Amino acid sequence: MINFQNIPPVTKNLIILNVVVFVLQNFIPDFTFNFALHFFKSPDFQPYQLITHMFMHGGFTHLLFNMFGVYMFGSAIESKLGDKKFLLFYLITGFGAVVLHMGSQMLENHEMVNQLNVWYAEARISDQQLSNGYYNTFNITVGASGALFGLLTAFGLLFPNQQIFLMFIPVPIKAKYFVLLYAGYELFQGLQGSPGDNIAHFAHLGGALFGLLIIKEWKKKNLI
Repeated sequence: MINFQNIPPVTKNLIILNVVVFVLQNFIPDFTFNFALHFFKSPDFQPYQLITHMFMHGGFTHLLFNMFGVYMFGSAIESKLGDKKFLLFYLITGFGAVVLHMGSQMLENHEMVNQLNVWYAEARISDQQLSNGYYNTFNITVGASGALFGLLTAFGLLFPNQQIFLMFIPVPIKAKYFVLLYAGYELFQGLQGSPGDNIAHFAHLGGALFGLLIIKEWKKKNLI
């Protein structure tokens, strides 16, 4: 049973904030639309969405899974890094998820993007047609999954031999192997690009990549 009083302060407050925002999503009209992350070329994009989308979720199961992960991995990592460094790590990995996610969107649709840019340069379409007609069709992004994958990567680096017990794996697996397997799965799924798959696999990988780089850099500088 989870003892909420023993959860480190930043981890606890992140969980509380995510729950509060989820309640607001379900009671305030257009809250999700306004604070979720829109594609950066969309007319509905706002800079604050780079932060706010990290505290929003697409449903109760999405929220429950992410917050359980934040509790499981965040508690150990915050105890290791300290509260300020842990919060910085969480936010940077969430932002890293955005970078790779939006970059992958551009690459996946580069032919259409290039064609639209040509039409725009030839004045065949207007600014409004360009943004509303195409860039506003990208799926909006919500969730703490990118930051969670950063935490998962940090856990694998800081506690590599810690055994993890999972319902769908009959035997315990060391954290370092679990991280590698999960990252490989996300890369495979991201490259597959299956129709109807609305999971931002490259956002997960972006969080993991930034998490890896940050922990490696902090270890190199003896900051942890």
